[in-house]
Amino acid sequence: MEIRVLRYFLETAREGNMTRAAERLFISQPTMSKQLKELENELGTKLFIRSNYNIRLTEAGMLLRERAEDILSLVDKTEAEFKSLEEINSGDIYIGAPESEAMSLFADIVCKLQKDHPKIRCNIYSGNMQDVCEKLDKGLLDFAIVLNYVDLTKYNCLPMSTKDNWGVIFRNDDILSKKKSFSISDLRDLPLICSKQWADHELPDWFEYNLKDVNIVATYNLPYNGAIMAKAGIGYAIMLDKLVNTGNDSDIIFRPLKEAPKAEMFIIWKKNQVFTPIADLLIERLKESFGQV
Repeated sequence: MEIRVLRYFLETAREGNMTRAAERLFISQPTMSKQLKELENELGTKLFIRSNYNIRLTEAGMLLRERAEDILSLVDKTEAEFKSLEEINSGDIYIGAPESEAMSLFADIVCKLQKDHPKIRCNIYSGNMQDVCEKLDKGLLDFAIVLNYVDLTKYNCLPMSTKDNWGVIFRNDDILSKKKSFSISDLRDLPLICSKQWADHELPDWFEYNLKDVNIVATYNLPYNGAIMAKAGIGYAIMLDKLVNTGNDSDIIFRPLKEAPKAEMFIIWKKNQVFTPIADLLIERLKESFGQV
């Protein structure tokens, strides 16, 4: 399986049309068709369902698309790393992070580093904790910012000097809007909106009563979507503070959870990771900033 052919396949999958994909890659349509047919023969399965006007992926094609995106991202990242091995003043750094105020601390450090080395490019991948760790494990990311319920023994880790507060977000015209804070027991009878990770990791530790009694009406991947559901009145969103607008001009408000433990944030990277010079320099700056020198 050739990298070049994977690029042909991925472009065709994105365009849904072989002719347009061939034009974008500056090759002829017959060449594209021949290469993709040989790829199907090599894998022993059909990747496309063809019609007169477009093509769509088979189930096998959807699997290959997912794999091809990771493979090509890793190839491109590796090529860039080799180009920057001898050049400390430039290069790409790849960071994965959930939405958290801790990202602002990281951004400040990167900003200072870029002032000294202006050719550095910082690439941010936003996703939930599982997505971020999977990409870190595959080598698609250099660093990740995670909450403390990730298995930190698998990685080198650096605690950040920040702890985020858990709370409840809901409509400001709600009957409970006069409450200044919530206790864990208050959540028992409320329709809750939460992230899948919170339900899997935090909720069993927080609630002393039967988890089957917890009324989770919706889950979200990123806080913005959770806030949209809270704004619509679907329920009460459990999330960290300062991730969405809950100010005086907003239709939703934030109330802290008094008994909830604060969310500790860590920067992690793979053990025995070989970094480019600029990534090594970033680690030094991170350790200086968070008192680990």
